[in-house]
Amino acid sequence: MLRYFLNKLGYALLTLYGVITVIFFLFNVLPGDPARMMLDQNENSDQLALIKKKYGFDQPIATQYLYYLNDLSPISFHSNSQEDYTFLSEGKYNATSLFTLANTTVVIKTPYLRESFQKSGKKVSQIVGNTLPSTAILALFAIVIAIVFGVILGIISALYKDTWIDRLIALISTLGMSIPSFFSAILFAWLFGFVLQKYTHLNMTGSLYEVDDLGEGSYIQWKNIILPAIVLGIRPLAVVIQLMRNSLLETFGQDYIRTARAKGLSEFQIIRTHALKNSLNPVVTAISGWFASMLAGAVFVEYIFGWNGLGKEIVEALNNLDLPVIMGSVLVISTTFVVINILVDIIYAYLDPKIRLS
Repeated sequence: MLRYFLNKLGYALLTLYGVITVIFFLFNVLPGDPARMMLDQNENSDQLALIKKKYGFDQPIATQYLYYLNDLSPISFHSNSQEDYTFLSEGKYNATSLFTLANTTVVIKTPYLRESFQKSGKKVSQIVGNTLPSTAILALFAIVIAIVFGVILGIISALYKDTWIDRLIALISTLGMSIPSFFSAILFAWLFGFVLQKYTHLNMTGSLYEVDDLGEGSYIQWKNIILPAIVLGIRPLAVVIQLMRNSLLETFGQDYIRTARAKGLSEFQIIRTHALKNSLNPVVTAISGWFASMLAGAVFVEYIFGWNGLGKEIVEALNNLDLPVIMGSVLVISTTFVVINILVDIIYAYLDPKIRLS
């Protein structure tokens, strides 16, 4: 089991290294000068030179790449000279020194995602930390909706196989997979947040936290999560329905199910006691991947519904060419995706001896 974990961890680190490399070179070949983006319209030659030196933009691309790896690495090397980019500044790095060798200090630290170009030098880690919880809550609600309604509709579809009910549910699943999320978001916001607003009492836009009318503080507005969670959960819902239906039909063909029927058990008892648990494996597999994907897929949904999460932050960063925020957000989402997949693989290896043996 330990060897299996170490193998998965090795693959994960290689994957993250590839992601980091692609992110860095992809955004550094874009046209434009990052130093000028930071200064906006207030640039002059002296300020430009200072900004380039402070952020390492005056170095060759290979050196900047090494700086980027050093910033992200939990164990990193830093110069003791204040003139160097890697100088161990307390305002820049949250680090603990391990030892000093010549003019270099080796530290252990939290990954440094750099600073926003547009938000007065605010750290990207702070921006991500403020917005990621809202996105995680939205994704969690969406995945719960997909699991609950997907399992129920999948069971109904399997029980009424080849009837009009089965075909209707299959049509709903097909539409759910076919309609893009941004179109569903616009449609749901207009229909339930505007046309039917006096019946639903839902808003077209709104975030988890809202400021009260007197501006004295914020409060949680749970109803704002309903529409974006439903929209975000439509596609995984369609997948869960079909996986549950097919898995349950396959389970119905097993000998122990026929034996249960011969004993006179009702269909409800058979599903609840015998079939459901053994039919959930493919659903769990799909859900684990979808939950991680929702962090990335929430971009357009959050922007349309005005949900103050990481997805909306990414769209605003793209509009403003705030490269550190974009790079940091993509890296956090990629890391989350990799970690969730590792955890799922380890759980399967623990539950299934055949995987451990292989």
